[in-house]
Amino acid sequence: MHPSTDDVVPPLPPNVPRVAPNRFSRWLGRSVLRLGGWRLVGQFPDLPRVVLIGAPHSSNWDGVWGFAAKLALGLDIKILGKHQLFWGPLGPLMRWLGIIAINRNAARGVVEQLATRIDAADRFWLGIAPEGTRKPVDRWKTGFWKIAHAARVPVLPVYFHYPDKVIGIGPAFTTSDDMEADLARLRDWYRPWQGKLHGTS
Repeated sequence: MHPSTDDVVPPLPPNVPRVAPNRFSRWLGRSVLRLGGWRLVGQFPDLPRVVLIGAPHSSNWDGVWGFAAKLALGLDIKILGKHQLFWGPLGPLMRWLGIIAINRNAARGVVEQLATRIDAADRFWLGIAPEGTRKPVDRWKTGFWKIAHAARVPVLPVYFHYPDKVIGIGPAFTTSDDMEADLARLRDWYRPWQGKLHGTS
């Protein structure tokens, strides 16, 4: 049985950044999740600025369910994209999807660019896939930790668990000065969750 439209997403707390109200996009996102049999579990923390990480990243389907959840919630979360993607008519679409342009050749590094942007904003949620690829990896990329630590904001872990078709929201994680220990704790927290296997959606 598919979950009802009201059951697929939790409410957003007051301080979480939102997009302008759009009943159609909310309906579309909820409908995609409901028809796919997916739902969100857990509660978002009432925080205006976080670095949200999503794992395990095992399929392009993660993007489908993730963007559907974003639309369903009305959540204003930013995703990184190459600045070349914003050429011509693609620019407005990229911005509507919440993708922000990053110039990797700029004098300031990506970590500094993003940390400064988060620090200057009243509300800013940044979404990153720490694995950086859909293939299983032994080590995560460390950019998300460096951005969160430099901007002095929590890391919010979110997982995709394909056996139960669940997107789960974890507790906010405050970085320490020991990056390797923090990464090990986060990887351990993610251990129970399973990505997409062949033939599932």
